[in-house]
Amino acid sequence: MVRIRVLVVDDHRIFAESLAAALAAEPDVDVSAAGSGPAALRCLDRAAAEGRKFDVLLVDADLGGRGQPAALRSGHLTAGAAYGSGAPTGAGRGPVAAVSGPVPVQDTGEDGLVDGISLVAGVRTGQPTVRTVVLAEKDDPRRAALALQAGASGWVAKDCSLSRLLTVIRGVLRDETHLPPALLTGVLRELTAARKHRTESERLVESLTPREREVLRCMVAGLGRKAVAERLFLSPHTVRTHMQNVLGKLGVHSTLAAVALARRAGVGPVDLAGDVVERGGQLA
Repeated sequence: MVRIRVLVVDDHRIFAESLAAALAAEPDVDVSAAGSGPAALRCLDRAAAEGRKFDVLLVDADLGGRGQPAALRSGHLTAGAAYGSGAPTGAGRGPVAAVSGPVPVQDTGEDGLVDGISLVAGVRTGQPTVRTVVLAEKDDPRRAALALQAGASGWVAKDCSLSRLLTVIRGVLRDETHLPPALLTGVLRELTAARKHRTESERLVESLTPREREVLRCMVAGLGRKAVAERLFLSPHTVRTHMQNVLGKLGVHSTLAAVALARRAGVGPVDLAGDVVERGGQLA
């Protein structure tokens, strides 16, 4: 029997443990659980290093939301309401393992938070063979579209039945994409609008000179004026002029807005670790 390795990622301990226990009762499913984005990434890396990669990642759409503004989080359902499992709630903090009984959730003691959609994008880049399914408390076409763009293969309501969730898990392993029917129209509308915005953003970025695009990539990487000047071998005054030109040509009034537009256009950050920047001018 081919077994499916599933990692549940949810910072609501009762929900994560109950869902993991319910899935572990299936004869062809091995399941583990993690209580945060960083913990999930460690689990994925460790499993890959040991030659037992996960097949499917079930990610809470509101992961890390307790550390975010309240507007970004709507709260959690109790696990029993969704899956009716009687798994104990007092599991320890030891290593995550695929087991047939109650599954402990691995916590993280670090302050860094990784939200659900960012985790999906990171997994898509680092381990593209892993399929991800986002678990959400309510249908949200905009966030569902963002999840799909990040690389998710499905969006499932937390109050769906266990049989429905298992259907989605097995479906995404066949390269299917699963969305609730009620979301389809809204998601298509969001994806169409996003494509239109991307096209416009790409046109604006193309209006920049090569040097201005370099400066924009530095801005995307979060570098300040002084750091950009040192990296590009320019004076801070020259960098300031380039940044003003970038904002003007992109039609925005702040660095944050310029970075958001650049991201929509597919502009990535400079490689702070390995890029070698050619000297493109004299110190002003």
